[in-house]
Amino acid sequence: MTGVMVMSGLAWVPQSCTLPTRERPLRVAEWDALFSERLTSSARPEPLQLHLELAGGPGVEERVRDLVARESDCCSFFTFTTVPGAERMGLDIAVDVAHEAVLDALAARTAEMQP
Repeated sequence: MTGVMVMSGLAWVPQSCTLPTRERPLRVAEWDALFSERLTSSARPEPLQLHLELAGGPGVEERVRDLVARESDCCSFFTFTTVPGAERMGLDIAVDVAHEAVLDALAARTAEMQP
């Protein structure tokens, strides 16, 4: 996995990420909290795309949109698409070929958190 930094035994943060190193564990913790609290399913419809279903509820859409916006600022290789819904919220995450290993790591991380 070239160009990927390993955190907590899993590849997660690529070297091209501009988030300051000291803030990266906090961001990973935010994603982990979202996944552990809200993730209901994940799928890999294409090699460069990950689809997540998150349980809805008060403030969930705003929380996801805020996290996605901040992640897009430091890791511009991600393309996020949110699909709001009453009971569930879809989150599609896509990358380019150069960052497929990052998506692989994210998919592995979410698979560990699925109910």
